[in-house]
Amino acid sequence: MTNLNTNEDLAPDKCELGAMEKFATNLFKKKSPDELLEGAKSSNLKKTLGAFDLIILGVGAIIGTGIFTIVGIATVGGADSAGAGPALVLSMIVAALACIFSALCYSEFAAMIPVAGSAYLYTYTTMGELFAFIIGWVLILQYFMGTTTVAIAWSGYLFQFLEGFKEPLAKLPAHLPEFLAFLAPLSELANKLINPDLWIINLPTALPITINIPAILALAVTAAVLIRGIKDSTKMTAVLVVIKMAVILLFIVAGAFYVKPANWTPFMPNGFEGVLMGAFLIFFAYVGFDAIATAAEETKNPQKNLPIGIIGSLAICTIVYVLVALVLTGVVPWQEIDIKAPIAHAMSYVGQDGAAGFISAGALAGLTSVLLVMMLAGTRIIYAMSRDHFLPPLLKKIHPKLGTPHIVTILAALICIIGSMFLNLNVAAELCNLGTFASFIIVCITVLILRKTDPDRERPFKVPLVPLFPILGIVCSGGLSIYAIKDLTTSRVVFPLWIFMGILIYFMYSYGQHRKAENEKLPTNSKKSA
Repeated sequence: MTNLNTNEDLAPDKCELGAMEKFATNLFKKKSPDELLEGAKSSNLKKTLGAFDLIILGVGAIIGTGIFTIVGIATVGGADSAGAGPALVLSMIVAALACIFSALCYSEFAAMIPVAGSAYLYTYTTMGELFAFIIGWVLILQYFMGTTTVAIAWSGYLFQFLEGFKEPLAKLPAHLPEFLAFLAPLSELANKLINPDLWIINLPTALPITINIPAILALAVTAAVLIRGIKDSTKMTAVLVVIKMAVILLFIVAGAFYVKPANWTPFMPNGFEGVLMGAFLIFFAYVGFDAIATAAEETKNPQKNLPIGIIGSLAICTIVYVLVALVLTGVVPWQEIDIKAPIAHAMSYVGQDGAAGFISAGALAGLTSVLLVMMLAGTRIIYAMSRDHFLPPLLKKIHPKLGTPHIVTILAALICIIGSMFLNLNVAAELCNLGTFASFIIVCITVLILRKTDPDRERPFKVPLVPLFPILGIVCSGGLSIYAIKDLTTSRVVFPLWIFMGILIYFMYSYGQHRKAENEKLPTNSKKSA
């Protein structure tokens, strides 16, 4: 009788074990920094950016929706959260501290590996391709939600700016000379055209859909500017940054004369809980400095210029934000701050309507510059992931004359346009914040890992006091996100779903595509043995 219980029969199939082992190995396969640098040499992206350009990009991305819009919600609070009140200045400092440690980690990596892809590639070098894909997928959410948030806010500020023309237009026909009477119908038409109901259409469907025509046009124009070239985009951003910085300085200087110290008491009306929740919300005002790292391949002398751009832009914006917080809460009692347009409303509150109109115009310029940088960063992440064969190869195509990834830029605009139809401002900002916190934590972890696994690698810029500073970055970002997530509703459901969708795409498409690309690079003999 044959013995069926032999060791040979019980042993797992060697081929199956080998396949499983190879599969597991592939999931955590890393790319060395040298491989990334070698791959970037074949890039057709033009190197046109200097340190000043990067600071402009950073300030252009950071000073925008947060300071012109979210600052009001952070001060007053929302339906589910307590506001910081006059302690908004502390919220600003807490949010800045959460950023500075991560900014130092970004600077070390960006100078050491000046390749497009930011946190996605830093994860690839230290934690392997599965984690890299997930963090890349999170970055796509972060930048596209950020772009969508800004587009929606841009539309709101546009109508606030146009609101100032309603009264003069209404009076115009009565004051027109007889020989200009034919212009009366035009003034009536203009008065109707600046009505938001004409341009923002809410469709009566089961799922709320809003067609925000100004936001759609802003996204389309932004994509067109980026396709023309990053240098042109930087020039336009520089002009917009000058305008919005002039507006903010106007607010700080003019508002300082109306500050009443009595408005700062009680300083912490909602206790430290309000300060922390305000820090989480105002954190959106700091999102953007990490976008500088995504332009690494388009930077001249990146080892020197990238750290200057990242740390310089963050330092400038922190000083500006603290001054704005002090003036805003000193001019207007914190409970009366307008959550939609806090800075412009503060000027109206003290009777400076002319300054309020100028601030609305400056806010439009500021938000436009953020749109440019946010969309730029999102497209460069997708470009890097496509170059690594995780996303369709069509997305890495570069325009032969302009030297920009035109197809992925058009796709980014379409995704953000669709997002603007379904998402409200708060949910989009929350999703962007959650994505940013995740990427900040990962970058701090990757610095710690690479310091251990590759300590001798040349680092043009080094994070001081390692491991203390990276650990503080992890604690600050992780603590703020964990503290705030209990008060979030839609976004704490959507964020895990987004990650789950990314994991499905990786296993159903990206893993196979990446293996296929690897096999095509192998020599013929290696393919046969594999």
